[in-house]
Amino acid sequence: MKKAYSPNEISRIRSKLLPWGEKWSSVFGYPSVTETWFICGHSASGKSSFVMQLGKELCQFGRVLYVSYEEGVRASFRRRIGYLKMDEVQGNFRVVTNDSPEELRERLSKPKSARFVIIDSTQQSGMNYPELEHLVKDFPHKSIIFVSQERRGQPLGTAAVRLRYLAGVKVWVRGFKAFCQGRENENAGAYYPVWEEGIVRTGMEVTGAVTPSPSGMEAPAEPSLTEKEQL
Repeated sequence: MKKAYSPNEISRIRSKLLPWGEKWSSVFGYPSVTETWFICGHSASGKSSFVMQLGKELCQFGRVLYVSYEEGVRASFRRRIGYLKMDEVQGNFRVVTNDSPEELRERLSKPKSARFVIIDSTQQSGMNYPELEHLVKDFPHKSIIFVSQERRGQPLGTAAVRLRYLAGVKVWVRGFKAFCQGRENENAGAYYPVWEEGIVRTGMEVTGAVTPSPSGMEAPAEPSLTEKEQL
């Protein structure tokens, strides 16, 4: 029979938390270093850029493996690597593109394997919900970060919907803003600015008017194709 915990036993349980700065903690709190994340957003919302920024930040606390099933290392991915200066954390950051479920599990089972694992995207991984769930359960000392495609404001597919409930930190990216809707959210309405200039431009599109930028300057012109692809 499995153990039943008393309130006192639960109160004595301690988890190692991410000791990051206010820019991240003001939105996402201090989740455990082994917490499960679920990140969702539609195309061109800033989701890919946010995921890469998160990966770079997590490199301060351990090795990060970016499993790029959806984008591989195509030109847009390479530009994002350059734009966000990922070479600054290359000692702790690695990318794989076509690991099978078995190969990924073998990789994660090795000594000194990554502490943080980004699966981008769950839909392109080829794994079903039980396989994705077992990644979390079989590697309890790792943080699995699931990235999901979106359709009509909801995660795409049954597996992604179920993963949303499995995750402790749930992030929705909208208009270059990343909102935390998970259990760590103690500051309703706060968001992480993925791209400040993009937020201004999105405001212009919504209102149909020129929105002043944070510096008081007039909002810039329409972004180039390269800028959009970076996000």
